[in-house]
Amino acid sequence: MPPPSDIVKVAIEWPGANAQFIEIDQVSDGHLYPFALRYADGPQLYITEQSRGEIKNGTILRLAISPTRAARQLLERIQSHGIDARLEALKELAKLSADPTFATEFINLEGIGTLARLVESGTHFGEMLAFTLTAFLELMDHGIVSWDLISLSFIKQIAGYVNQPMVDVSILQRSLAILESMVLNSHNLYHRVAQEITVGQLIAHLQVSNQEIQTYAIALINALFLKAPEDRRQVMLYLNLPMNGVFPLNVPCSLLDPVTGRRLNNVSPPRPRQTQRDIIFELRRIAFDGANDPGNTEKRKAMHTKDYRMLGFTNHENPAVDFMQTPPGVLALDNMLYLARLHQDTYIRIVLENSSREDKHECPFGRCAIELTRMLCEILQVGELPNEGCNDYHPMFFTHDRAWEEFFCVCIQLLNKTWKEMRATVEDFNKVMQVVREQITRALAMKPSSLDQLKSKLRGLNYSEILRLRQSERMSQDDFQSPPIIELRERIQPEILELIKQQRLNRLCEGSCFRKVGNRRRQDKFWFCRLSLNHKVLHYGDLDEPPQGEVPYELLTDKIPVSDIKSVVTGKDCPHMKEKTALRQNKDGLELAFSILYDPDEALNFVAPNKYEYCIWIDGLCALLGREMGSDLTRSDLDTLISMEMKLRLLDLENIAIPEAPPPVPKEPSTYNFTYNYG
Repeated sequence: MPPPSDIVKVAIEWPGANAQFIEIDQVSDGHLYPFALRYADGPQLYITEQSRGEIKNGTILRLAISPTRAARQLLERIQSHGIDARLEALKELAKLSADPTFATEFINLEGIGTLARLVESGTHFGEMLAFTLTAFLELMDHGIVSWDLISLSFIKQIAGYVNQPMVDVSILQRSLAILESMVLNSHNLYHRVAQEITVGQLIAHLQVSNQEIQTYAIALINALFLKAPEDRRQVMLYLNLPMNGVFPLNVPCSLLDPVTGRRLNNVSPPRPRQTQRDIIFELRRIAFDGANDPGNTEKRKAMHTKDYRMLGFTNHENPAVDFMQTPPGVLALDNMLYLARLHQDTYIRIVLENSSREDKHECPFGRCAIELTRMLCEILQVGELPNEGCNDYHPMFFTHDRAWEEFFCVCIQLLNKTWKEMRATVEDFNKVMQVVREQITRALAMKPSSLDQLKSKLRGLNYSEILRLRQSERMSQDDFQSPPIIELRERIQPEILELIKQQRLNRLCEGSCFRKVGNRRRQDKFWFCRLSLNHKVLHYGDLDEPPQGEVPYELLTDKIPVSDIKSVVTGKDCPHMKEKTALRQNKDGLELAFSILYDPDEALNFVAPNKYEYCIWIDGLCALLGREMGSDLTRSDLDTLISMEMKLRLLDLENIAIPEAPPPVPKEPSTYNFTYNYG
């Protein structure tokens, strides 16, 4: 009879004793006040009435004092006068505060107020202050107490830690996290924090090398921006603060332009039409040096239209229309202007190089810049709301004053290079963009620490390398394990095995020379064996020396009909390897020995000259007898040939996702009486 489902078997630990294996009734067993049970592994949470049903068989539990008693004892120790005792209590409190059961009991004892007063007093420093802030943040994150209860003096003290030029990293990190939680959880606290902390002060923390400090600082910047009223946002957007390009576009903070602090993508304010037109004019002037325009308005308009076409805009009459869609909006125009001004030689080379090609092979710079900006926004999640679950971090964005624009300049040159490598036409535009996306994604996955390292990694990811990586991954990863691919492989395998079989039989028809091995050491004699062309007879005979070419059947006086062959044996099972003297003398050739048994007392004995000939003959003889070819050479040839055949058949499916299931079969027609009326 199986045990009741409510009974679980667990191990319970307690100090000074070995763990005991007991059974617990999840329904009737209660807490042993003043003791309680906690998980021994992981977060070590308390077992409660609500969570006791989640205990599994084999779980290790630990006997501990109840959360109420633990909270009271820790609160008393925190308020003690001994520094060492207080530090140990704060360490334990920081660890226990993540448990919601303990947090509830500690908060009920006014524990948060006690911690806040310790911070406000300014008497805690270093490790003691770090543990105090950790415990405070963990307790508040449970949502049991409203953040609105935080006092102004507490906010000033925390903001002071952030504004200090030299402060412990652990204290700074926790202070930034507390301020972010205040801003996000309380509208009133936003105003108080905004009065104490400015974006300019936070920018200083983005210039350090500590990744966590950078992340928390940008998270606080985003929180201040998200909670700011609209008029305040506009002020923040156009302050043009020197953010030093340290905007890690993929961490949970992706609203601000890395340089100007302006919002990106679909949240960026539209640029005035006049400004857009001026920028487009400057792009044309830099590329074609068109300062001396003809006086005739019609001629000037025609010339501008021609220049805009050469610049690669989709709308030749009014290029500003190309920037109407968001994302990327005018962000693409900003990137193009940066390239034209700060990398003028590169910009002119790209534009003139493509405009001099024939129309179908030119790479349209304007269209490429817009699509590339959109792609980079998607890859780096620019313009999306902060995402706490995103852990991507790109240190290279902290190494340049204009990291975003420089990143675009590197990628637009990559796009132009890939276009030439692919010999692309206008119809291949989307295909080129897919390859460029893969190049950029793979390079970013290597976590380059600087833009120079990014360039180096992109140089190694040319179009040929991308094709090689795709084929390699297609052979080894999930796509090659999908049901359609497995089915295709199963269909190809018999054809490949038949091909290998024919090759083995053809080699047997060509024949091989073998050295004679016997008790009398007749090592100077040779013999030759070959299969007849109709695969029905084995011909063999002695030779005085190794042949220089093909040995005709007439010289091979002995023969064995294939139909008389009973079996093929190898190694120690061969008659000529069973004798002790032969085995001792030919120990090295034991792995190359095989014999054909065709009469109860007759055998044709072989010792192959090498492993390759051994596999050829074993496979060929197995094929003649209708048996499976199982040599190492057959397995190797089968893998190689199937791999090549699969690659050839899948070439046309490049960049096409292979479905897991076959497409549905359409319904049968209502009638099969198809007729055609040619009248």
